[in-house]
Amino acid sequence: MKFYHNPRCSKSRQTLNIVREAGIEPEIVEYLKTPVSEEELKEIVAKLDVPLTALIRKGEAVYKEKYKGKDLSDEEWIKAMVANPKMIERPIAVVGDKAVLGRPPENVSKLL
Repeated sequence: MKFYHNPRCSKSRQTLNIVREAGIEPEIVEYLKTPVSEEELKEIVAKLDVPLTALIRKGEAVYKEKYKGKDLSDEEWIKAMVANPKMIERPIAVVGDKAVLGRPPENVSKLL
């Protein structure tokens, strides 16, 4: 399991605890320290069963200042999220060809 994580986020920590309690030690990617590439983000989006816009953290200041109200293509949103990783919803757990958002944390059970 690959786990895109922000250790400062309580939901991310809760989701990671559920994974570890299931006996799995995931490969942790602190995406704010090690940003994802456009290609990697596209792969994650393809594995998630949610629209791309579900990955955008609309409460973040950078979203409100630069992107709120804009009608961007998926490609433009990907570029915006790679340039501003705080806008990427977290956590994201990936196993094989499937991925889930850990909001709520219990979503991760779909991959366990």
